Amino acid sequence: MLHPQNAPDLLDGKLEWRRLFAEAWGTFLLVVVAAGAGVVAEKSNGAITLGMAVIAPGLMVMVIIYFMGAVSRAHLNPAVTLAFTLRRNFPWRRVHCYIIAQIIGGIVAALFLRNLFGTIGFLGVTHPGNGVGNFTALAMEILLTAGLMNTILGTASGAARNIGSNGALAAGGYIALAGLWVAPISGSSMNPVRSFAPDLIRGDLSTTWIYIAGPIIGAFIGVGFEFILKKKATDAGAIAAQGTSS
Repeated sequence: MLHPQNAPDLLDGKLEWRRLFAEAWGTFLLVVVAAGAGVVAEKSNGAITLGMAVIAPGLMVMVIIYFMGAVSRAHLNPAVTLAFTLRRNFPWRRVHCYIIAQIIGGIVAALFLRNLFGTIGFLGVTHPGNGVGNFTALAMEILLTAGLMNTILGTASGAARNIGSNGALAAGGYIALAGLWVAPISGSSMNPVRSFAPDLIRGDLSTTWIYIAGPIIGAFIGVGFEFILKKKATDAGAIAAQGTSS
């Protein structure tokens, strides 16, 4: 477990710009892969299969946690930032900056894809599958996100949180696994930015609410289950949340 005194970069307010850049860059990479898989599948006439498309974001998340988890904690997702904050592992005063950085990264990724490929494949959006109702998709997003929050909160490392082998493998593996069985139902987003950015750039927000409400509700449920499993947050995490300056 990493104690705050062993993670000075996470507690140094002067390095906040570095953490925000890491969140924007990491979220860009996640969205460009997650949405881009759908775009490239359409562009290549199916050379990218559904299995490939849902495993790719999981692998990308795993890699991002390895290379920048120690910089920003690799949230990459407003629902994850919310969960860490509710769990007292992250300070409320920094939440809005992290979410803004994530949104910027996601929008830039969607713009990148549109400028390269147009709106082919609907920019890789997430949406309820054929014959699947909005509330069925919402229920699945809530369930998947609750499980993802338990996975991340349960395997992240101490005060630095989303770093290390356990967190990287568990989070990446869960995202791939969720996609393998639920992608045809809801798109297995679990991330408001991943869904919002392509919807915004293509100009259709009709189902975006599902992918905002679902992960947020799932985050609250996941944190509640984490409390049942482990009671209060770790001392190291609480100290980090209190001591990190913005």
